[in-house]
Amino acid sequence: MTIPNRNFNFPTAVKFGAGRVKELAELCKANGISRPLFVTDKGLAAMPMVADIMADLGKAGLKAEIFSNVRPNPVEENVLEGCEAFRAGRHDGVIAFGGGSGLDTGKMIALMHGQKISIFDLEDVGDWWTRADASVISPIIAVPTTAGTGSEVGRAGVITHPVTHEKKIIFHPAIMPKVALLDPELTVGLPPKLTAATGFDAFAHCLEAYCTPFYHPLAEGVALEGMRLVKENLAKAVKKGKDLDARGNMLVASAMGATAFQKGLGSIHALSHPFGGLYDAHHGMLNGIIMPYVLKANRKKIEPKIERVAAYLGLKGGFNGFMKFVLALRKETGIPHALKDIGIDLKRLDEVAKMAIKDPTHESNPVAFSEKQYKSLARKCVTGDL
Repeated sequence: MTIPNRNFNFPTAVKFGAGRVKELAELCKANGISRPLFVTDKGLAAMPMVADIMADLGKAGLKAEIFSNVRPNPVEENVLEGCEAFRAGRHDGVIAFGGGSGLDTGKMIALMHGQKISIFDLEDVGDWWTRADASVISPIIAVPTTAGTGSEVGRAGVITHPVTHEKKIIFHPAIMPKVALLDPELTVGLPPKLTAATGFDAFAHCLEAYCTPFYHPLAEGVALEGMRLVKENLAKAVKKGKDLDARGNMLVASAMGATAFQKGLGSIHALSHPFGGLYDAHHGMLNGIIMPYVLKANRKKIEPKIERVAAYLGLKGGFNGFMKFVLALRKETGIPHALKDIGIDLKRLDEVAKMAIKDPTHESNPVAFSEKQYKSLARKCVTGDL
């Protein structure tokens, strides 16, 4: 049965359903945007669907322009150039379109175009977000084309530091998009490999949010249902890319993961961030590869919780059954077993460990790993020693 259109808030206003990208101009107008800067990556910018969207915006009287100088792992330069484009075009809002890179860069441009401080002055540390002038932050409408980061419902973005290569989480409550438009038709053209990698990103968000020891029962409930949606739909979306129900459910699971991880993340991300920054590797792919190694390392602290997850997902065998499921889903969707399989070597393990223990996601991991333990864990991820 085809999933019907639904509107819901949690707390972002979500417009869900096939073909609803046609409502984009109307949504811009409803949120006071008449001159949107359409932020996406170069690959998407060249696709017919973007040309169609820009034509629709123009017909509706909106003065939209495209900015597409966005790297797969966005850097400060992408944001600075985007801010220049925003000011030059006298734009009054942002349409953030694409995967995590396009969404995060768009949100950062909306945040930074009127600020007089560095983007890294707004890192998610304490109350650093209060350094920003909130009055000049522009409204954002987010349109994901992958089901992974969930950035369309988040209050942060990830930007790689140009000197240290650290992935920095930049936070401000005012960059939560006004609307998240989830149209599964926009994800149909995503290749199987990227469908799998982004799907494991969503899965990692749900799993780590559920397992972190911080108290947030609402987030745990969202994370648990998000994992069920991944279990039942990711392989379908990978194998049958035009299955709109599977694609739609994965978009919802992605948004649920990002909603849930306000509770926290953990060492899957504490390791994927440095590996991604140092090797410019795909974030979701890293999460999928690293996941079982961190699961095993956290076992003594999370086993009772994982037993509850297994029961909810209909898996037999408690923790061991859940681990078997993760390994089987990786294999079924083409996620490699080890980081060496995607070209990552052992040469920078010391840097990875130093960066992992400083990553904010480390603080919410169920086990407080030392730098030495991170190095050992990172080595296992590279070599495949599970």
